[in-house]
Amino acid sequence: MTGAVFTKIYASPPWSRREILRYAACVGADGRTVSLMEECIAEIEPQLSYRVCWARFPFRAEGEELDLGFARVQSRALAKNLASCEEIVLFAATVGLAPDRLTARYAAVSPAKALFFDAIGAERVEALCDAFCADIKAEAAARGGSLRPRFSAGYGDLPLDLQRDIFRALAPERHIGASLRESLIATPAKTVTAVVGISF
Repeated sequence: MTGAVFTKIYASPPWSRREILRYAACVGADGRTVSLMEECIAEIEPQLSYRVCWARFPFRAEGEELDLGFARVQSRALAKNLASCEEIVLFAATVGLAPDRLTARYAAVSPAKALFFDAIGAERVEALCDAFCADIKAEAAARGGSLRPRFSAGYGDLPLDLQRDIFRALAPERHIGASLRESLIATPAKTVTAVVGISF
């Protein structure tokens, strides 16, 4: 648990058309809408890449004062999530720039397609996070541990500006091509960073 950064490229995780429709606010969509979604999936799928970088850190807590190994932060919500954990996995995951490019390309000429490309990107990065967390869960279980739900900066009372510390710790721009804007929003937009606790 030295904070060494590791990287992995994943194959395409299983798709959830239902989640894409949910992100697009098209639950109960008709056949024409589903056909448009499938057309968008076929266009974007070859352009997606699935990359994760991560590091392990020891974890200590004094009430709501948390030492994450790469930063110190105060958060009641994260303290509850990480209760009894001894270590954390910090990760960044991205599916690349394809959702950004296609959403921007179609924004004026086909807003419906732009909506679907954005929704597909959201579903894809969440599926990638699920695949990565499943790997970490299996590894933790082999050591007699269990995994807590992932927790991202900006959720609950965890400050969004923790993103700066996360990007310093992981250097995802070098490892997976994801950078942080001054607004604390990542580029590519479909990039997720999170803390995952491991308890024994």
